[in-house]
Amino acid sequence: MSGATGEAEGTGLRVAFDRRLKLEFHGATVTSDAGLLAFRELDDTLGLTALAAELLHDPRTGKNGRHTLLAQFRQAVFGRVAGYEDVNDADRLGRDPAMRWVVGGRAVTDHAASTSQMGRFETDAMTSPANLTTLADLCGEWIGRVQARRARTRLVLDIDGSVSPTYGTQEGTAYNGHFACTCYHPLFVFNQDGDLERCALRPGNVHSAHGWRDVLDPVVARYRARALRRLLRADAAFALPEVYEYLEAAGFRYAIRLPANQVLQTHVAHLLQRPVGRPPHYVRRFYASFRYRAQSWDRARRVVAKVEWHPGELYPRVGFIVTNLRRAAKKVVAFYNGRGTAEQWIKEGKHAVKWTRLSCTTFRANAVRLQLHALAYNLANFLRTLALPTVIADWSLTSLREKVVKIGAKVVAHGRYLVFQMAEVAVPRELFEDILARIARLRPLDPVPC
Repeated sequence: MSGATGEAEGTGLRVAFDRRLKLEFHGATVTSDAGLLAFRELDDTLGLTALAAELLHDPRTGKNGRHTLLAQFRQAVFGRVAGYEDVNDADRLGRDPAMRWVVGGRAVTDHAASTSQMGRFETDAMTSPANLTTLADLCGEWIGRVQARRARTRLVLDIDGSVSPTYGTQEGTAYNGHFACTCYHPLFVFNQDGDLERCALRPGNVHSAHGWRDVLDPVVARYRARALRRLLRADAAFALPEVYEYLEAAGFRYAIRLPANQVLQTHVAHLLQRPVGRPPHYVRRFYASFRYRAQSWDRARRVVAKVEWHPGELYPRVGFIVTNLRRAAKKVVAFYNGRGTAEQWIKEGKHAVKWTRLSCTTFRANAVRLQLHALAYNLANFLRTLALPTVIADWSLTSLREKVVKIGAKVVAHGRYLVFQMAEVAVPRELFEDILARIARLRPLDPVPC
């Protein structure tokens, strides 16, 4: 049935953040970033960028600002979700219809911020100590809103350092012998859902565990009052007595890789002798558990060892894990091996969100960029974990960007609506409709009138 204006009812999908928008699928092949509208719908449902606008301070004192702080913040975050890792493309993106409607406000009828305006936003407005601290805290604030939609009985944290190669004279960059390049050495903390709880930019020549407490403290504090079983995994760089004592005092169970030494190997000497007989064509694994106290430790702690004999290798592979878990040694190793997913999430941040693009001159401006990349990563991961249908739930963030964000659309203006005629290629209408429906179910219900 047609309405009073001659428009057919039920022919388009609707989004709640702006009722003037209708989404129709007509198979048009026009390149754009129309899939960003789904991310904007999730943002509106959870109130993420609106929260950022409440917490960030706008240092501009004039009254003739063309773009609000919220508009520029949205452009910075959603641009990174779409794969535009710096402000070089801001002029073109500012005229893109999808980006204009995502940004909202004046951009809808005019255009979004230009390259120079976004440059000043990232290198001036956001670099104040207060705003940089707020940006670092925003990841946790956003995750807090998402966790309210998840039923979790335990928290698993993974802490790990990474490398961001540099090719200029950025402040704080230095040669790192382990990575064999000139770089920054950021530190990341993830939870078991792949959300980036917190990150910090560090100079390239610091130890891998440098500043661990500054990054971990706010995360531990946010979860202190929640009834969760708390666990943490880390590699050998964090095998420090102060880390063990901190985690034990905070009520965390942990599994941390322990560098091998002669005393540790003495405890598993019986497993280091080559088994008698012809070697099989499969890996033989042996486990051990014992108490051990290093000279710098305040007391003895449990150590789990894994010894692997691989076909064709003369010597075994030996690994040690210090832990306060009470489960069997094999299960402790299995839990620790889950740390590999954090390394995968770091790779996704590098390739999908491109958070290694830290090309500003000053260290503080690059720290702002890392935090904006982290927020873009989290927004994409929220959509993946909360709104993707089962058939595509295992998509990487790169696939999400290339197949969902990069949906081509033809924009048609009507008297009451602006219609995005979206191409059905990797994501058909039914799939996109399912994504919007899942997002709609996350939205709080309006109170029922008495």
